Amino acid sequence: MRVHVATETELTQLLSQAFEQASNLPAAQQDAVARWLLAEMEDEERWSRSLGASPEKLARLANEALREHRAGRTRKLDPERP
Repeated sequence: MRVHVATETELTQLLSQAFEQASNLPAAQQDAVARWLLAEMEDEERWSRSLGASPEKLARLANEALREHRAGRTRKLDPERP
């Protein structure tokens, strides 16, 4: 009897499906998807290092944003507006 043990390095079903679909794209599009994914992961790592290393910094930024909002110096996000 063989038992499959999932590991942390195993792809999720959704990620595996995305890679399978991406593998059917032309090489240039595969590279574009890969560059985008790698950039996203690098950006996420940078944010984690920056804010994760300093919870105080994150709290300070959040408090500053709340003060600005309460003072009426913020506006609703509009994805159509540059």
